[in-house]
Amino acid sequence: MTTTNDAVLGATQRVEFDPLTTHGTEGTEVNLDMILDVPVTLAMEVGRTRISIRNLLQLNQGSVVELDRSAGEPLDVFVNGTLVAHGEVVVINERFGIRLTDVISPAERVRKLR
Repeated sequence: MTTTNDAVLGATQRVEFDPLTTHGTEGTEVNLDMILDVPVTLAMEVGRTRISIRNLLQLNQGSVVELDRSAGEPLDVFVNGTLVAHGEVVVINERFGIRLTDVISPAERVRKLR
C-alpha cells in the first residue's frame, strides 16, 4: 500500500535548467543606469579593539581607546560591509576626506567571500 507521501515522491521529476549565461562580456556594453542612484553605505575604518563591558562603561570624555593599528597605517574602506579599498585621511578646506591608495580588485573581493 502506498501512502500519499509515497505517491507524491514517486511523481517528482528531475528538472534541468539551461546553463547560466552572462551578458556584458568582452565586446558588449552593460547598461548600469538602472543602479546608479541606488544608495550604499560607505564606511572608513581607522581600527578596531575589543574591550569588556566594564571598561566600556568606564569610558568618558577624554578617554583614549587603543586600536589594533599603528599611526600612519591605511584606513579600510567598506561599501555595505565589504572591503573595497584602502586609503589615507586628508584635510581639504578644514574638512576630513579620504584619498584612496589601493582599490581591491573585484576578483580579490570574490575570493575573500569564500
